[in-house]
Amino acid sequence: MTTISGVASTISITGTGDNFSARHTVTEVNAGLSLIELHITANDGQARPAPRISVSWSLPMHDIYSLWHSGSDRNKNIPADWSRGNIAKVTSQMPVVSFYSYHGENRLTAAFSDALEAVEIKAGVSEETGELHCSLNLFVESSPELADYTATLRLDTRAIPYYTALDNVQRWWAEQPGYEPAPVPEPARLPMYSTWYSFHQQLEPAAIEAQCRIAKELGCEAVIVDDGWQTINNERGYAYCGDWEVATEKIPDMKAHVARVHELGMKYVLWYSVPFVGQHSKAWSRFNNRMLHTIERLGAGVLDPRYPEVREYLIQLYEKALVEWDLDGFKLDFVDAFRAEPRFPQPPLASTSPATPEEGRDEQSIDKAVDRLLTDVMVRLRAIKPDILIEFRQSYVGPLMRKYGNMFRAGDCPYEFITNRVRTLDIRLLCGQTAAHADMLMWHPNEPAEVVAQQLINVLFSVPQISVLLDKLPAMHLEVVRYWLAFWRQHRDILMDGTLMPAHPEVLYPMVSAATEDKHLIVSYQDNVITLPDSMPEELIVINGSQEQRLVLEVTADSGSRQLHIRDCRGQSIQQAELALSSGLHVLNVPASGTVTLNKH
Repeated sequence: MTTISGVASTISITGTGDNFSARHTVTEVNAGLSLIELHITANDGQARPAPRISVSWSLPMHDIYSLWHSGSDRNKNIPADWSRGNIAKVTSQMPVVSFYSYHGENRLTAAFSDALEAVEIKAGVSEETGELHCSLNLFVESSPELADYTATLRLDTRAIPYYTALDNVQRWWAEQPGYEPAPVPEPARLPMYSTWYSFHQQLEPAAIEAQCRIAKELGCEAVIVDDGWQTINNERGYAYCGDWEVATEKIPDMKAHVARVHELGMKYVLWYSVPFVGQHSKAWSRFNNRMLHTIERLGAGVLDPRYPEVREYLIQLYEKALVEWDLDGFKLDFVDAFRAEPRFPQPPLASTSPATPEEGRDEQSIDKAVDRLLTDVMVRLRAIKPDILIEFRQSYVGPLMRKYGNMFRAGDCPYEFITNRVRTLDIRLLCGQTAAHADMLMWHPNEPAEVVAQQLINVLFSVPQISVLLDKLPAMHLEVVRYWLAFWRQHRDILMDGTLMPAHPEVLYPMVSAATEDKHLIVSYQDNVITLPDSMPEELIVINGSQEQRLVLEVTADSGSRQLHIRDCRGQSIQQAELALSSGLHVLNVPASGTVTLNKH
């Protein structure tokens, strides 16, 4: 029996078969934090396909309330140990789980150093023993040839906030050789306008520029022009992707169009679906025997990045566009489609070659080939523009993805601001300095102003992206957007760079706080009792993120008097007064989507 950081368990390694041997060494960094280094070697020293190896351990279920992992989204339940685990790899999710108490205190945060090859992380309750059974199943999607393999399992049972435990994990990943995050240029951290929900594929240069003109005045610094620029087909498929030539019927002169956007003072980011080659593209005949699989409903195939000519073709496309059109960045989409089989098996497209020959490949592993592709993309584009912007979308926001991109966006959730809140916070917990972006905000033009403000309030701890036709909005909506983007900029020091403290992930983060040395900000998304910090900062901001007309503040010890200022969802002043913060509850009349500031005299 080996006692490891509060985990009373034997570390068990199984599945090595006759050709491999496994051992592990344990390093206790400090009380409650251990690193278990796994060593797997071929018995004869010759590289051979890796077996399905499992690493398991357990601990008692004691004071464990819920489970966080990168793909948990709105369901953060604790599964049974016979449930399927979560698979993480280079382009999907993160190899980490975090169990915590009711008060958000870490009970077990387990992370794995290898974020490249697919690994299944299982952690669930044993019905028979009441223990938490955990395991890592390695090489679950491929069998890379190896003679020697080393990786580290990090187990943290320290009684610290779960968000601190997760932040420590992202710092640990970022320090590993080959995992160094890409630089984040300032425009990546500023609000943007996106064409997707507002235009979808029906793009017109003059219309885009008109939206950019308004968006710039509201506080946006870049535009992301999404799908549609490369095709006159507006059926939302990918049958015309692959050549990445401008549909001149829509955009007659891309370079001039980009220049006009630049004249407005905005950066220009262009969308590409990286792996897809459509059956109606010229590239189809060139690469239809270089496909991993095809997706009939999309009319497209998924390129095989294990071929150097495939990787070079894609990189040269981006280099050419960057130089010829003077772009500022790329939204590189669907990189999680680089897999051996589609998520949902289906018949191949009729004109696809029946088999992909192995001759000509310079990589065996799909995941290693993707790593090579995206690494080279970033190196070569940064050689042209050092401050290049690269956006990736959830779920491809893992530790290695930070090396290839500098903007991580929440997965699509049109209008659904609660999901947007959950997804942006889930990203923030592990993305470090990489810019976390909200999914594009959209709403109906007849919405009340308070509900429009909800869209922005729910993503305050990320970079906002706006995707509505701004010239069709009523003046009150524009007033709301202008106020909240200005508020976000004013307090970006705490919203993006302060210590982030999201409470109760299991009930969708009903209250989120952030703090710097002299400022504390709290957003309450439900009718909560808001306990103020014991040590009152110079400036305290409390935001009513609900549709209630009040905020209830709890003061634990007399804190003197403060200057109170209440504003509504448009930033209009409602009340200014002096408030004595005596111990106890204080009920304030605060409009829905309104704010309270408490400043020292």
